[in-house]
Amino acid sequence: MANRISLIAVALALTACSVVEHEQRQPPGTVLRSSGTPAEPVSGVAQRPTGTTDLWPLDAPAIHAKSAILIDADSGRTLFQKNADEPRQVASTQKLLTALIVAERGDLDGNIVIAASDTAVEPTKAGVRAGQVYSRRQLLNALLVHSCNDAAAALGRDAAGSTAAFGSLMNSRAEALGAYSSHFVNPHGLPAAQHSTARDMARIAYRDYHRPELREIMRQTSYPFRFPSGRVEVLRTTNKLLGVVPGVDGMKTGYTDAAGRCLITSATAGGRHVILVQLGSRTAYIFNDAQTMLAWAATR
Repeated sequence: MANRISLIAVALALTACSVVEHEQRQPPGTVLRSSGTPAEPVSGVAQRPTGTTDLWPLDAPAIHAKSAILIDADSGRTLFQKNADEPRQVASTQKLLTALIVAERGDLDGNIVIAASDTAVEPTKAGVRAGQVYSRRQLLNALLVHSCNDAAAALGRDAAGSTAAFGSLMNSRAEALGAYSSHFVNPHGLPAAQHSTARDMARIAYRDYHRPELREIMRQTSYPFRFPSGRVEVLRTTNKLLGVVPGVDGMKTGYTDAAGRCLITSATAGGRHVILVQLGSRTAYIFNDAQTMLAWAATR
């Protein structure tokens, strides 16, 4: 009898281990946080409303972006879309995914030693040098406020060991967020064989929006970046709406010749929290178009 009880106990233990092992594998639509607990699924974020066309609704204002989407930042519901599933390069807006991965890994006050390879990027840089030491939080501020590519390179290398490995990490994280039409190869968005869509970027931006430490950084109009020598350089935001347009509280700009002007904006409009993604626009239009769409969102 005792032997039978022992065998049953062993079987139950093995079954429990199998269940735990299965639960630790990431099911579609979830991702493990640094704590090992699964994050909430985001499969309902930025969905294409049933029966809609590529341009919807038809009474929305005309904007110049080649691709765009507006979503409710609380529910994730799509309020407007324009060619939202068209693959495009998205320039520095993909730094939102870089920032998300870094924030989810935690230890933001831990340090990174800058490598020479981190500085081999152009054109926007914080000016860090090989051998210097900065906290992840400092580099995250430089990344999101002033779009510094050297900060992005350092954070990506620190997280994954190399730019190529970080690209793979970005793709895994994007897929877990439901961003199935994206492919990333670097942490900063400089031209390469990579792409995303307005809908996918909305899904990524939605998760950034719901990370308080990232929102705190993205709402800043400037950041005092301190070098090891003690010298401080004030990095100004690249987002011309911040501090100017009431209700705007983030998120990220981007530009390359291949991508055009890109802008992801979070704001409170008419009491509603929204996220607007614009890809493939022009300097002369993008910020004005954002204001137009935010004013329209306030009436929905």
